[in-house]
Amino acid sequence: MDNVLTLILAGGKGTRLEPLTRDRAKPAVPFGGLYRIIDFTLSNCINSDLRRIMVLTQFKARSLDLHIRQGWNFLSPEMHEFVDSLPPQQRLGEQWYTGTADAIYQNIYSIEAENPKYILILAGDHIYKMDYREMLEHHIERDADLTVGCIPVPLSESKHFGVVQTDAENHVTGFIEKPATTEPMPGDKKHFLASMGIYVFTAKELYELLIADAGTPDSNHDFGRNIIPAMIQGTIGRRPFKVMAHRFKDMNNKPMPYWRDVGTIDAYYQANMDLVSVEPELNLYDASWPIRTLQPQMPPPKFVFYSDGPPGKARRGEAHESIVCNGSIVSGGRVWRSILAPNVRINSYAQVEESILFDNVNVGRYCRIRRAIIDKDVKIPEHMEIGYNAEADRALGLTISEQGIVVVPKAHSFSR
Repeated sequence: MDNVLTLILAGGKGTRLEPLTRDRAKPAVPFGGLYRIIDFTLSNCINSDLRRIMVLTQFKARSLDLHIRQGWNFLSPEMHEFVDSLPPQQRLGEQWYTGTADAIYQNIYSIEAENPKYILILAGDHIYKMDYREMLEHHIERDADLTVGCIPVPLSESKHFGVVQTDAENHVTGFIEKPATTEPMPGDKKHFLASMGIYVFTAKELYELLIADAGTPDSNHDFGRNIIPAMIQGTIGRRPFKVMAHRFKDMNNKPMPYWRDVGTIDAYYQANMDLVSVEPELNLYDASWPIRTLQPQMPPPKFVFYSDGPPGKARRGEAHESIVCNGSIVSGGRVWRSILAPNVRINSYAQVEESILFDNVNVGRYCRIRRAIIDKDVKIPEHMEIGYNAEADRALGLTISEQGIVVVPKAHSFSR
C-alpha cells in the first residue's frame, strides 16, 4: 500500500459530546478505559498495512497531538512510514477549516508532496474494526474515481448520516446529506444505506474536485453536502465521475457488523457499555486485530478488603462485569457493569454501577454512583449520590443527557 496516503479528519468541535469535549478534541476523548476514540481508526490503518497517515487536527488539539506523538511514534521514518499530526497551515488564507473538503484542500500542498496515487479519507471519531485493503482493492478493480464506505442503518437515524442510493451494481446514483426522512433500502424496509464517512479517491481526481469546489462561492466545502452530490449530478469537474459504494465488512468476528458513531453522550455511553457484556459486541481481545494505544506505566489493578454484611455495610473490594485498568484500586467498594480508567480509586462501602470513570477519579466512602460518566481528575466526597436524583444532579452543575446519563466535567469541584 505504498501508493496510498491516509488522511484522518480529526478537527471537529464535537459539541454534542460536551462537556467531554470542553477541553479536548472529540477523537481524543477516552474510550473503553484505556483507549482514545482515534485509536480505533489508527489501529485499523496499521492492521491494514497503511503506514503513511496524516491526522488533520484543529480545535483543542493539544491532548490529541500529545497522544499521537507519544503513542503512535513507533513507525519507521527510514521506510517513509509516519503518523503525523497536521494542524491548519493557513497556506491559502487566514481562515480555519470550514468543511471536510476544505480541510483537505487547505493541506493540498502537504498531500501532493507525498505523491500518492490513491487517497483514503477517514473520520477519527468512529468505533469499528475494518480492513481498508478490501475497499482499496475494489476501488482499483472498478477503476472508480470515488468509492464510499457504506453500512445499513435504522431509518430513524437518517438525520445523522449521509444517505447513499445505489443501483444493482453498487454504482452510487444519489447522495443526500442528513435528510429528515428517507426511503428504505430495496429489500429491507427497516434500514437505509448510510455513508460511513470513509472515502477512497483517485488522487488526481480529488485534486481537481477540491480546486473546483474551492472556487464555488456558495459551497459549504463539504464532501457529503457538496462534492459527492455534485460528482453524481455531473455539476463539478470536466467529465462524469464514477462513484461506487463499498458495503462495510468488519474484522470483529461477530454475526453483525459493528460500527458506532459516538457523537452524542448517549451513543458514547452505550458504545462503552457494549464492552462490559459477557460476550461484548466489540471484541477487544482479538490478537489478530489488535487495538493499539499509549500504555501508561502503572502497577496492576488491586482489589482489597473482604467482609460480610448487608448492602451498604459489607466492605468488599470487588468488580463484576467490568473493565478495570492498571493503577486502579477498588478498596472495599463494589463495582458493577462499569469501566474504570487508569489510576481510579473506589473507597470502602462505595457503589459504582453502569458508569464510566476516567483517569484519576477518586470515589469517597459510601458514595453511590449510577449511569454516570465521570471525567478525569474528579474527587467525589463521601456519601455523595450521582445518578439517583436528576434535580439534585443539576443543582451540582452536572450535565444530564436525553436518556438520563449524568456527566461530571473534568476536574469538577463539588461544594456542599
